[in-house]
Formats: sequence, structure tokens, C-alpha cells
Amino acid sequence: MAHRFAGIDIGSRTIELVVVNQSGQAIHTLKADTGFDPMAEAKQMIGAVVYEGIMATGYGRNLFEIAFEAPTVTEIKAHARGARAFFPEALNVLDIGGQDSKAIALSDNGKVKKFEMNDRCAAGTGKFLEIMARTLGYAIEQFGNEALLAEQETTISSMCTVFAESEVTSLIAKGQDRREIALGVHASVMRRVAAMLQRVAPEGDIVFTGGVANNACLRALLAQKLGRRILYAPQAQFAGALGAALLALEAA
Repeated sequence: MAHRFAGIDIGSRTIELVVVNQSGQAIHTLKADTGFDPMAEAKQMIGAVVYEGIMATGYGRNLFEIAFEAPTVTEIKAHARGARAFFPEALNVLDIGGQDSKAIALSDNGKVKKFEMNDRCAAGTGKFLEIMARTLGYAIEQFGNEALLAEQETTISSMCTVFAESEVTSLIAKGQDRREIALGVHASVMRRVAAMLQRVAPEGDIVFTGGVANNACLRALLAQKLGRRILYAPQAQFAGALGAALLALEAA
């Protein structure tokens, strides 16, 4: 049997699993909701694939290390490696996950040179967008596309999730256009992550990874604000798991 290595990214909302062959090509991908018992979900996922070694990343990686005696890697390193797999010349990475966002600058050889992380406040994360989408009555999958249809932006002044939710509810009650509020929500997230990117990685193309990379509105707003290309792979949500799998392969 050819050598196979797995990477599992245990996030706050979802768990991604990627298996690569000895050439580093992804041959299996699985995704599931994290749920209330992420280790039970992870056990079911890894039981569905064949591999020789596995490496974990994500906020649940330490639990996985204890439960399955597996090595772990930080999300920073995993997403850096995954971004390089998608775009081999990548020097800048933006990862927005459910609970945090990260701006990462890489050296020419792909090693992490500098990074900044927002994990103290939900604003600027997938969770913030999810809560705002629900408040506005949108499915998270359609939220970005609906925001792009707005003719103008309604400014959201509150960055705290609780106050922003209250502000959005108030705007809805006043009859403000939902799409314009949605665009304002996206713009508030964009401004926060753009500032982080400008501090960490002030020039060059940016590879957008994580589940929020699927949001077309956020990609468009970032490109417009920064005047830089936002590179996006359709499998962006699997970047962390892919990076972990490749690091497991390379360490073997």
C-alpha cells in the first residue's frame, strides 16, 4: 500500500480531514460539524479512512493529542503550509475561522516569518458573520452574495458582537434595507482584518484560507480596500487539514 498521511483540523464550527498520498496529493477529504463532542466526531471520521500517520491542528488539537496520541501543529503553521500547497509562491496568508482570524507573513521558503492573531473578540471572525447573518434572516452560505447586491453600505458602528447584534436589530426595526446592513457588517469585518494584514503583510498577493474565504463579498471588499489580489482556492476551508497532512508526510 502506498504511504498515506492524514491531517485533521478541529475547529469551533467544523472538523476537516484530509488524506494525502506519498506525492502530497489529496486523495480523501471529509468535513463534519464539530458538535458538542468533537472527539467522538473525530473518531468517526478517522475510522472512515486509511492512513499511516496523522497530525492534528485547530482549537481542538490538544484534546486530539491526548485522545489519540497524535502529534499536533499550530493553526499558523498548518494554514501556512496549506496555503503554499494551493499557491506555491504564497508569501501572505489570511485565515478567518470560526473563533479567530490570523494574518501571516511567510519567508521565501514558506516558513512563518511574522503573524498576528485576533482571538480576544468575536468581531472579525466567522462566528460574528454567522450571528449577523442569522439576525438578518440569511443563511450563512448566501450572506456574502446578498451583501454584494446592496446599492450602498449601512455603517455598523459597534464591533462587539452583542452590541452589533442589537444595533442590527434596531436598524431592521427602522426599515433599513437588509442587504445594505449586510454590506455594512461585511465592511466592519473587512476593516478589522485589513488593518491586521497591513501591519503584518503590507504588500503582495494574499492567500485567503479558512471557511470564511468562501465569502465572495469579503474577498471583494478586501481586494478593493488593499488594492491587492486576494487568491482563493475553492478548497480553502481544508487548508489547515491539508497543511497538517503534508507536515505529517514531510516529518515521516
